[in-house]
Amino acid sequence: MPVEKQLISFYTILRKGVVRIFRIWSQTLLPSIVTSVLYFAVFGNILGSRIGELNGVPYILFVVPGLVMLSVITNSFMDVATTFFQAKFFSRNIDEILVSPTPPSVIIAGFVASGVVRGMMIGILVLIVSLFFALPSIAHPLVVLLFLFLSSLVFALAGLINGIYAKTFDGISIVPTFVLTPLVYLGGVFYSIHSLPPFWQTVSLGNPIFYIINGFRYGFLGTSDVSIYVCIAVLLVLTLILLGVNMYFLKKGLGLRQ
Repeated sequence: MPVEKQLISFYTILRKGVVRIFRIWSQTLLPSIVTSVLYFAVFGNILGSRIGELNGVPYILFVVPGLVMLSVITNSFMDVATTFFQAKFFSRNIDEILVSPTPPSVIIAGFVASGVVRGMMIGILVLIVSLFFALPSIAHPLVVLLFLFLSSLVFALAGLINGIYAKTFDGISIVPTFVLTPLVYLGGVFYSIHSLPPFWQTVSLGNPIFYIINGFRYGFLGTSDVSIYVCIAVLLVLTLILLGVNMYFLKKGLGLRQ
């Protein structure tokens, strides 16, 4: 397939996903903003005033990166999962895409790019909301942008896997509720790993979201519980693994037969 037509296919899939984000903005953008306001009010102002400082910084500044990343992860995941699910069962245009000469890599890129756009948009909006409760300083702006992009990319790829395999809408919503949210809370959003007993510190090292949140926090505060290079390496490895799984599923047609 010529490169020009691949770009057209990519743009068509991406545009459809982005238009959907803005068409139902009250479902895709607004909930995360409202939720973040509640988080910042409760954990930042109310609990933060009692806790004081953590790792040498005010508590609300410590939790800002984690709360931003919580929104980024869940939104990039859900965007791709629901978009692909709807294309498979409701609009049924996924059949037209699959029988076309569009390569699997272009299909993946189109759906995932939409999730990355939504994830990064939500991250920026939540960060703007945080300005009403605190004034977070950004020690390394490029690191913040890098982790914002890579985190959106990783969980958009994970959301595509879920969208491919889900047979019902409950199959999509169950993963963020019972998998992503617990992993995020156990990933150090509200605490430092050094405040945990040694056993749970070791367990936390096996949680990939721990590295995402710490890398993102390094971009804001300049400090992290683990090396920033380890955090980047974990994200890159996850990206390659999830990309390979998606390529395999689309080439084999696994989960696509209705």
